[in-house]
Amino acid sequence: MRNIYLRKMTNKKEKCGRDKKMQGRLSVWLVKHGLVHRSLGFDYQGIETLQIKPEDWHSIAVILYVYSYNYLRSQCAYDVAPGGLLASVYHLTRIEYGVDQPEEVCIKVFAPRSNPRIPSVFWVWKSLDFQERESYDMLGISYENHPRLKRILMPESWIGWPLPKDYIAPNFYEIQDAH
Repeated sequence: MRNIYLRKMTNKKEKCGRDKKMQGRLSVWLVKHGLVHRSLGFDYQGIETLQIKPEDWHSIAVILYVYSYNYLRSQCAYDVAPGGLLASVYHLTRIEYGVDQPEEVCIKVFAPRSNPRIPSVFWVWKSLDFQERESYDMLGISYENHPRLKRILMPESWIGWPLPKDYIAPNFYEIQDAH
């Protein structure tokens, strides 16, 4: 009986250890300072991935910049599932003098398809100008307070947003076999 109890306790300790491993350094720091987020684990390269709510994104972006995540490697957006959420993804790097392997983090901000609004963090990382505009143009995510949010790739006359998985091109007719 005692052996079964010890085995259960060992399993609990192992599980807690695994959960700690799933939470990266930045996630631990955010929890310590009471900042709401969700850890999504690590990608195939070992880069920590975090989910931030749209309403919290602007303030957390400023905090990350102050915490030395001063380089935005890229921003992109994608459609999670047909009829589902849209995601805006930010890859940030912590550039510091004398560091060979800079720390990186991936931030994902999800928005509902019915009203895809995410605060623009253009004012934190100026390089986001064209990247947020492209995400707007392709998926229709509205980046609030972006200074020049307008179409960048598609003509102004284009109807809708071409990259959502459930998009149907206007006036599109499949070519049928004519016999």
